[in-house]
Amino acid sequence: MEFLKKYKLLIIFGLLGALGGFLYWRLIGCQSGTCPIKSVWYWSTLYGALIGALAGSIINDLAIRYKKRKDTEKPSA
Repeated sequence: MEFLKKYKLLIIFGLLGALGGFLYWRLIGCQSGTCPIKSVWYWSTLYGALIGALAGSIINDLAIRYKKRKDTEKPSA
């Protein structure tokens, strides 16, 4: 349960990226079949999941840094 709480954004963005990759293959794709990523649905989906997970990781790190900075600030009296 701690794993899900810690990596919640990474998982959500990874799933959104996978959905985006699949939709890209389905709606746009590669008609000739010579495109290595776009020609097969699973490569496009995995690539989208990877990009989404990387974006989620960056946003997760920024959120952690923001929370730490906010926790260390002392209120002025």
